[in-house]
Amino acid sequence: MNDAAPAIEVRGLTKRYGKRAVVDHVDLTVPRGRIVGFLGPNGSGKTTTIRMLCGLLTPDEGTGTTLGLDLRTHAAEIKRRVGYMTQRFSFYEDLSIAENLDFVARVYGLDDRRRRVREGLERLGLTARAKQLAGALSGGWKQRLALAACLLHEPELLLLDEPTAGVDPKARREFWDQLHGLAAQGITVLVSTHYMDEAERCHRLAYIAYGKLLAQGTADEVVRQSGLHTWEVAGDDVAAIVDELRGRPGVEMVAAFGNALHVSGTDAGRLAAAIAPLRDRPGRAWREVPAGLEDAFIRFMATARDNVQ
Repeated sequence: MNDAAPAIEVRGLTKRYGKRAVVDHVDLTVPRGRIVGFLGPNGSGKTTTIRMLCGLLTPDEGTGTTLGLDLRTHAAEIKRRVGYMTQRFSFYEDLSIAENLDFVARVYGLDDRRRRVREGLERLGLTARAKQLAGALSGGWKQRLALAACLLHEPELLLLDEPTAGVDPKARREFWDQLHGLAAQGITVLVSTHYMDEAERCHRLAYIAYGKLLAQGTADEVVRQSGLHTWEVAGDDVAAIVDELRGRPGVEMVAAFGNALHVSGTDAGRLAAAIAPLRDRPGRAWREVPAGLEDAFIRFMATARDNVQ
């Protein structure tokens, strides 16, 4: 097997429920040893895509490989070599942390379970809490348990479905430090998230909306793909000009960022002409700024077609 080949390589990946394509001809490449952020609104197809990539769902159309294994014909082998962390905590709350990890080791048929459980506890800083019931854990500690369970069978690829939802900022930061440590060891990570600060910590990004993959690449590449030009206005009561800005030709988006507004459009000339009459008003400062990831994602979402309708 070619270790230089992508960890994930799919073309035209499609899954339908009835007449609705919840994943619609997605092309996705995930390089080995990298962290790729999978972003998109709720209902965009992220979870369905992840389940096809790890062999839990069979695509209706499309071809591709996970770890060099065909999605359709080698689903069982893919499951053995991938760690999948679901959105919801899925462990036994009346078992301790150590007992849950031992159960997972039994499910995988792993040898030397005691050693693997001990090392799993140590890797995620769970040793002191090994006898604590899973149901008594906070969100951050449940997250650590889930990640420890994902790593027990030494997977080459982690598929993490919104793993930090409902977790406090400190635990989220520690979790991401752990992910970067795993990537440095050569483990590939595909992680879905709604958080922009997490998106910025990924090596690459893929953005999906209504089943369509709209952009992928580094953060800078994704922002460039949005085609946006952005001005920032800060000062006295900027909220008062929101409606006025939104009605002007060339202004495609107006979004609040703290005490400032980002005013964006894809035609730099028309955008500059649209804001020109407002820039002479006192009490506000205007400056052209690079579009950010959040600007880009709002733009992608605004131009995507709803697959429910």
